[in-house]
Amino acid sequence: MDRILNLVFTTDFISSVIRVTTPILFATMAVLMSERAGVVNISVEGAMLISSLMGVVGSAYTGSAWIGLLIAVLSGIVYSWILAVFHLRLNTNIVLTGIALNLLASGLTVFILFLLTGDKGVSTALPSKVLPNVSIPLIKNIPILGNIISGQNFLTYIAILSVFVIHIFLKRTRLGTYIRAAGEAPEAVETAGKSVKSIRQKALIISGALAGCGGAFMSMAYLSMFTKDMIAGRGFIALAAEAMGKGNPILSFVVSLLFGFADALSNNMQLLSIPSEITRIVPYLVTIFALAIYSGRDLTKKKNPI
Repeated sequence: MDRILNLVFTTDFISSVIRVTTPILFATMAVLMSERAGVVNISVEGAMLISSLMGVVGSAYTGSAWIGLLIAVLSGIVYSWILAVFHLRLNTNIVLTGIALNLLASGLTVFILFLLTGDKGVSTALPSKVLPNVSIPLIKNIPILGNIISGQNFLTYIAILSVFVIHIFLKRTRLGTYIRAAGEAPEAVETAGKSVKSIRQKALIISGALAGCGGAFMSMAYLSMFTKDMIAGRGFIALAAEAMGKGNPILSFVVSLLFGFADALSNNMQLLSIPSEITRIVPYLVTIFALAIYSGRDLTKKKNPI
């Protein structure tokens, strides 16, 4: 236990928490955007996986990490648009459609990777680029704080910024108000002469863009390549984070940090010679444990209303 505590209370560990929280945070904000519009975007996992591959492919063939990022974001948008078409236009079940898209992403990425490289596991044959880390002037020179905050990847700062942008967007903009209304009172939206399906489609497109950023981070910052099923359930963890955050971007950010802490702890526990079979399940155990506490408290409140 002392070894774990000594590992946790270091600037390197806290910095790693912020880094590994980034894809979870992007996914959480993606889920939140669609959820507020009344649509459960189960396909965030698949959108991130597709985006992570397309970002690598795009950067490899264009020689630009920024174009690769753009392609990754567009891939996430297209994937969420497909979900919107099936659910909103063809009236398919949202959960079943999302599961189908996740399964498709898992197989499709391996197929595309095999066509391009002849490898079914990793993209090391592709000369892909990585997104840069950013040193923040002044802050980087501050002891401890500089080591934690400065030097993170470009997308990490975008992820944190997105929390506050989404909070303002949902509260202060016309489209944000319509998105909230589409989830809370869709009949009021129809009365105002707006299409609920159109608004939900826009929310899913924004959700896809955020998922695309999360996927790009995984293969162009967290790692410098694509690997099979590299999202590893982060999209599903984001569903839990958004639920516990109750649709509030700031609270969802805090919950995402909790899961990021568990992920970072899992990675660092491997340095202590703990079997990887044990360390790998830590983030998922924390997710289940946190959801159990959340659900228990929610049930207690319903049984004993004030």
